[in-house]
Amino acid sequence: MTAVAETSFAPAIDDRLARRNALILAVTQALAGANNTVIVSTGGIVGAVLAPDPGLATLPISVMVLGMWAGTLPLGVLCRAIGRRFALQVGSGFGVLCGLVACAAVLKGSFALFILGAFCAGLYAAAHQSYRFAATDTASESFRPNAVAWVLAGGVFAGVLGPQLVIASKDVWPPLFAATFLAQAAVAAIAALVLAFLRIPRPVAHRDISGGRSLAEFVRMPRFVVAVACGVASFAMMNLVMTSAPVAMVGCGHSVTDATLGIQWHVLAMYAPSFFTGALILRFGLERIMLTGLVFVAVSAVIGLAGVSVAHFWSALVLLGIGWNFAFVAATTMVTQCHRAEERNKVQAFNDFLIFGAMAIASFSSGQLLAVFGWSAVNIVVFPFILSAGALAIWLLLRGQPRPA
Repeated sequence: MTAVAETSFAPAIDDRLARRNALILAVTQALAGANNTVIVSTGGIVGAVLAPDPGLATLPISVMVLGMWAGTLPLGVLCRAIGRRFALQVGSGFGVLCGLVACAAVLKGSFALFILGAFCAGLYAAAHQSYRFAATDTASESFRPNAVAWVLAGGVFAGVLGPQLVIASKDVWPPLFAATFLAQAAVAAIAALVLAFLRIPRPVAHRDISGGRSLAEFVRMPRFVVAVACGVASFAMMNLVMTSAPVAMVGCGHSVTDATLGIQWHVLAMYAPSFFTGALILRFGLERIMLTGLVFVAVSAVIGLAGVSVAHFWSALVLLGIGWNFAFVAATTMVTQCHRAEERNKVQAFNDFLIFGAMAIASFSSGQLLAVFGWSAVNIVVFPFILSAGALAIWLLLRGQPRPA
């Protein structure tokens, strides 16, 4: 067999196309992100009804996170085999399947079927979490931070669309949420149609059929290690605290409404800064914005330890969301500086595999940590991870590590 011929075209830098793609992906992020909101909002309620044991009520949400982690590496392989756009549309197909299976589960009263639907939701989430990377494929170095931020800004609208979808459809067709899951499947199908307008050239094919450098080489690359460490620390710790916060608020005597509003403000704080995070990165640099984000996360934990009033919870959750946005956008942009075009799919998938693996661990351990050791312990756990990632970012900044080719 001969090696792959060098006949395909490298994705040319074209910021005009990158802007178009980023806007399309922001729209699909708003649609696809609603999938997560629907499952998170309904999963525990449906689980409490269908689960054979009340202790398993939140298992569907954890299984969704597990599906997100499990889908990252196969998505990278699929992107390389059939192209980014078609791979993302396959992901949307799992979003449709999620809604249909979940609807069948509530109609049949099957907890096992609902768990399967939640896993499909996670596979869909693995695909739409990679939209941020897809937006950078034809972007110049100066536009990449904005491209990532524009896509994440779609999360603001997802945070509105998802809850409204649940509220408007929950009682339309008994049993509860049956119509909601059908509506969620329809939204995923619309997202797949919108993705048809995406235009991403395939990367150049080299004579080296391995697809560039090995992952072992990236693990030894300081800039990549720092990017992954900051992505893992910011996302895992955000998920750890966010998952525990509503339960902790109710346990401290606050109302369910106060807890729900706290999460709503947190989600808005996660995505609203995306409208200007890219500009801040261009002005102050990746490392500085990344460090600022980590500092915000640490300060949120300090506030969480300082008191348990509604004001303490809400302000901590808002700062946690802003800190996640700064650190995660910067870390994502830094990953794109570490690979060549032919390496992008496997490197980006490897990055997300590590991040979502850590997120899955945080999701499974959050409730147990809160139940056994309390809200203070949840906040204390944040510090070693954030301080370690911050130390690596400072080291990279002082080292002046040049970007890899």
